[in-house]
Amino acid sequence: MTAHTLLQQIDDNLGAVVEKTRRSLVAISNPSGRLRTGRSGHGAGTIWHPDGLILTNAHVVHVKSPTVTLADGRQFPARLLAHEPVLDVAALAIDAHDLPAIELGESTTLRAGQWVLALGHPWGVHGAVSSGVVIGVGAEWPELPQPQRGRLVSEGAAPGGEWLVAGLQLRPGHSGGPMVDTRGRLVGINTMMAGSGVGVAVPVHVVKRYLKRVLGRQNE
Repeated sequence: MTAHTLLQQIDDNLGAVVEKTRRSLVAISNPSGRLRTGRSGHGAGTIWHPDGLILTNAHVVHVKSPTVTLADGRQFPARLLAHEPVLDVAALAIDAHDLPAIELGESTTLRAGQWVLALGHPWGVHGAVSSGVVIGVGAEWPELPQPQRGRLVSEGAAPGGEWLVAGLQLRPGHSGGPMVDTRGRLVGINTMMAGSGVGVAVPVHVVKRYLKRVLGRQNE
């Protein structure tokens, strides 16, 4: 296999992962239905379960009934099921079934150097992708400047204790979207940027633990 052929195969594989992940990516907006990326309380979300369970950031959801727009353009009013600013996680429910739920991965086994992709709607560009490598997963990150802690993608919510940190760009509108591995499995929920070229996500194992505690479910 030539270097060109190998690069083409990698490119094709990543393209397929992006297309697969976009089906599980939603937009979350105010009741008017307008997506105001870059403003407090608006961004992306991830279909967690086919029965209409949507995961996003707590700092994205500032109303009890936001509007969720699916990748196919359908819009649904959502109910707020859970909201935890400390972890920066929120769970929504929409009245829909057989949705393209994302495949769940495992963040505790991620290694530094593994490739990840982050999807969202930065500046209103739907389904935009950023990519980079894992820096690490853990509780304390000196790489996060002190003024950045608790300031989530210019939105402002209190941070939790465990983060997935990657060398990629996140922008307002990425918040709440999926961070996936090269097989399209969810490893984190995009939440903040920490300086130039460093993106931070809530690890999927933290999300599972939270859902188990507040809703009695992790994934089904």
